[in-house]
Amino acid sequence: MSTADGATIVSGREGTDPRRGSARALRWGAGTALRADLRLFGSEFGLHLVRRRNWAGVGVLLSVPIILAVCVKVTSDGNTDGAGPGFLTAVTDNGLFVALAALTMELPLFLPLAMATICADTVAGEANTGTLRYLLVVPVHRTRLLIIKYLAVLVAFTGALLLLVVVGWAIGTALFGGGSLTTLSGEQISFWAGVGRLLLVCLYIDVCFAGLAAIGMFVSTLTEQPLAVVIATVAVATISQVLDTVPQLSSIHGYLPTHHWMAFADLFREPVALGSIRPGILSALAYAAIFLSAAWARFGDKDITC
Repeated sequence: MSTADGATIVSGREGTDPRRGSARALRWGAGTALRADLRLFGSEFGLHLVRRRNWAGVGVLLSVPIILAVCVKVTSDGNTDGAGPGFLTAVTDNGLFVALAALTMELPLFLPLAMATICADTVAGEANTGTLRYLLVVPVHRTRLLIIKYLAVLVAFTGALLLLVVVGWAIGTALFGGGSLTTLSGEQISFWAGVGRLLLVCLYIDVCFAGLAAIGMFVSTLTEQPLAVVIATVAVATISQVLDTVPQLSSIHGYLPTHHWMAFADLFREPVALGSIRPGILSALAYAAIFLSAAWARFGDKDITC
């Protein structure tokens, strides 16, 4: 109201601008929503951490670099004679290549299986146990819930991937030493430069698997059986890799979700060859956008009966 001298009193305080109160309310509402999202993300990520089957899968992933390094070490001369997957022939030269060789060996099957297992828990797993219905009672929009679940999947997979790389690097360095390493182009780079390249490899694989994660999330919205999600997601990755080996289908190879996965080897060239890295990133982002949109359309009107 107004006083005799023209001053304005709002809510009992002289000269208070109502617009400031509205701004404070908006900031408070945004902060509250952010805290709620962080709590929900922590809850989703925590579920992945406490599931024993996920840790069993991590154990399988970590066993590969250990078995690989020990087997190479105990051979009579440590010479692979050019046999085996990429980077395997360089294992004895620098322990860092143990992590890269393990990634090469696990990329076709074990890593897709790990991603499929994590995706199976997001929607189908909770619908199967009956907890999804109670989760949707919480006042959170389904779109935000789906995005938070997707981010939790990516973070969980990233953690498993980093553990794999760290174990491979540690066992490789312990058995074969470190020091400078020779890139695929024949150039020498320092050990820590090699570690940086290894982190870039992890980042690139993460981006590539973001597309597979979106496929798994979409399948997870179609069924209430986690095993069906695992089978379907692994089948997509496997069929894509099989089609990628057929020369007669070369015209579609570039559109397959797994076609660019092995391009991470180009990060160990000097200079880094980005010709196949960029298409891999664009392909993964396209798959992520398409299948997340499909998952959103399905999850938005999904009838939860369990």
